[in-house]
Amino acid sequence: MASWDAVLFDCDGVLVDSEVVGLEESARFLRDRGFSFSAEEIIRRYTGKRDDRFREELVQDYADVLGRAPDEEESEALFEGMIAARRAAKHTMQAVPGAAQSVRAAIAADCRVAVASSSKQAFLDSKVERFGLKPLFGEHVYSADIVSQGKPAPDIFLYAADRLGTDPASCLVIEDSVYGVEAALAAGMQAFGFTGGGHCFGGHGDRLLAVGAAKVLPSHAALQQELTP
Repeated sequence: MASWDAVLFDCDGVLVDSEVVGLEESARFLRDRGFSFSAEEIIRRYTGKRDDRFREELVQDYADVLGRAPDEEESEALFEGMIAARRAAKHTMQAVPGAAQSVRAAIAADCRVAVASSSKQAFLDSKVERFGLKPLFGEHVYSADIVSQGKPAPDIFLYAADRLGTDPASCLVIEDSVYGVEAALAAGMQAFGFTGGGHCFGGHGDRLLAVGAAKVLPSHAALQQELTP
């Protein structure tokens, strides 16, 4: 087993199976407004991005649909409507099976642990607490809200490493998104792709490998094997 001083976990799609929640409803919402995106296409285009970048790219795509730039009212209605479609199903959210056990395995291997997520801090804290993960991470639950740029920029991973007191080169990142893997590599860290979330359609792992994930793990059981000395 490789030796790491710290393991940084993305939240959505790695610890909590939230990326799939409301996904079909979001696809339906966009189709009603002229988009032709499938649920899989939504995941490929937007997963892992902070809200500001997600909104910017969604609005750019809307311009292609309309044949003109949407005005601010149209842009805001599109973004907020899509977010509302996802949140309407939040009661169905579950932890990814084995997530807590993977965090415990990292701790047992003498690694420091943190969450480094694109999710807004309030929502991130809610998810970590809801699924009983807060005692494992303590204060080390970090949202890209607190850095200047979201993934695929490396800022949130570098921030987490600094707060843990670890060298970025000795950190392992567990990520389900292309943008998260790119951010980890930009931070000088090793990244393992994770495809145990319900949103990981066919070819998802190949896309993670293509941008530089060292390997792709299909489940937390596989991750725990990697973390066990």
